Amino acid sequence: MTTTSSDAQPRARQAGLPWSALLALGTAVFITSLTETLPAGVLPQMSASLGVSSGATGQAVTVYAAGTALTAIPLATATASVPRKPLLLGAMAVFLVANTLTAAAPGYAVLLAGRFLAGVAAGLAWAILAGYARRIAPAGMEGRAIAVAMTGIPVALSLGVPAGTLIGEQVGWRAAFGAVSLATLAVIGWISVSVPGVWQPAIEIEKAGIGRSDPAPAPAPAPAPASAKSPLRQTLAVPGVVAIMVTVTTFVLGHTIIYAYIAPYLAHAGLGSATDAVLLAFGVACLVSIWYVGRHVDRRPRTLMVTAAVLFTLATAALAAAALAVTAAHLIVWVAAVLWGLGWGGVPTLLQTAAGQAGMRRSTAAADSAQAVLVTLWNAAMALGGIIGGLLLQSSGVTAVAVSAAALGAVSLLIVAGARHHAFPNTPDTR
Repeated sequence: MTTTSSDAQPRARQAGLPWSALLALGTAVFITSLTETLPAGVLPQMSASLGVSSGATGQAVTVYAAGTALTAIPLATATASVPRKPLLLGAMAVFLVANTLTAAAPGYAVLLAGRFLAGVAAGLAWAILAGYARRIAPAGMEGRAIAVAMTGIPVALSLGVPAGTLIGEQVGWRAAFGAVSLATLAVIGWISVSVPGVWQPAIEIEKAGIGRSDPAPAPAPAPAPASAKSPLRQTLAVPGVVAIMVTVTTFVLGHTIIYAYIAPYLAHAGLGSATDAVLLAFGVACLVSIWYVGRHVDRRPRTLMVTAAVLFTLATAALAAAALAVTAAHLIVWVAAVLWGLGWGGVPTLLQTAAGQAGMRRSTAAADSAQAVLVTLWNAAMALGGIIGGLLLQSSGVTAVAVSAAALGAVSLLIVAGARHHAFPNTPDTR
């Protein structure tokens, strides 16, 4: 089976990035990220409306992450032979249903069901989006294409959550989720019109010459063995994949431990009234980071990954020091927030690019499997980070939260520094 001309064009013949398609994918990423984090901004309103405690309402985030972590790999395996475009449209349709169900939830149980359903949709979408952006990009610009698509993450954190919070305060939390449903409906139409179809498994694309540097189709290889679907154990056997996944776990765990409890940290530091402003500074720095990473990820992926780990470790160490400082604590926090954003903003792009490049050494099916593993570990680390951070905050205070985040950042830095040959090479894979 090969792709038709209406599905995709050889990437080598494209003059530049397919901006409309990539921005549509980026908006899909925005919706997945906003759906996950929006409850944090409207937690008090949700709690009062549903008649449950804030702690119970906060489990709406945990249930979403659990839905993603539990289903990303099984869904990626089950849908390995399904064309990507209808699969992505199906995932976004489930988001539409899940957010509408959340907005209309008559009680706590229905709310959690809607959130779990949204997490399942995210597990499927995240296993698709990075690989999709990679495949529709011109040869040599795959990393930049992923960066454009991943812009939705910092935009959701820096603009989407504050906007949703404002809607929740002025109109109600149900209206905030309803607005996300309307945005999802618009994105479904945008994807339908602008995003080219891509078939899976990608070996079929390669038969048609898609993604190759030469315009002529390559001779058709022998039929792929059953292992072409790249089971989990085969994907993890690819050199560099395990190191990347450990880095995903430690980096995201460290980030979540401090991000989930930044409000109580800032209150301890005397900046409780400036929480929105500090998070805005963090979000703007994230946008700068992902812009810069997008411009250079295809040429200097290792340098960028090392820099990100250094900046994150320095930022969280500074937050730990600020929690103990007698003077200049406010200045330290502001500087740390900016450094943190600069370090974190490009991390999703860098890690997904690294996973894709490592998997591509075996096959594009292995690259997609690696993305599914990454999504699972990412969300598991987020859920675990919320739990660990809460325990640390309750037992030892905000200083322990920041110290733990810094320690995990240092571990991530050591892994990145040591995995120079396969996981985070000095030059990108030009396969």
